[in-house]
Amino acid sequence: MSWTRIWIHVVFATKYRVPVLRDEIRKKVFVHIREYAMSKGIELDMINGYVDHAHCLICLNRQQTLADVMKIIKGESAHWINKYNLTAAKFVWQDDYWAVSVSERHVTHVRRYISKQEEHHKAKTFDTEINRFMIKYGWTNSNKS
Repeated sequence: MSWTRIWIHVVFATKYRVPVLRDEIRKKVFVHIREYAMSKGIELDMINGYVDHAHCLICLNRQQTLADVMKIIKGESAHWINKYNLTAAKFVWQDDYWAVSVSERHVTHVRRYISKQEEHHKAKTFDTEINRFMIKYGWTNSNKS
């Protein structure tokens, strides 16, 4: 039997970063995403975000790919949001997402960071956050996959 622990911190946004994930909607959506992920065998350790984006800490198993997991999480949650008319207009996630691996020793730090998203975004915008990630991880539009 193979043993794996591949931690991934993923960030994804609403289409055009429209701020539709307001308080109660956001809480419902994140609870649903967690429950649905669990039902599909996805270890979603942590989820939180703000009005226009979500952060997830995921531990991939040996048979999962990040692309498949994100397709399940984003596709099903958008369908669920629209099915229950949680937003005034049709809800869509942005096609892109940002993801980085996380070492075991940094998992607690990432959990803490994700848990404090509301507090964090009182001082910093999503654009500021993404720009910081891009600089930290050396991302440019030319190395986008």
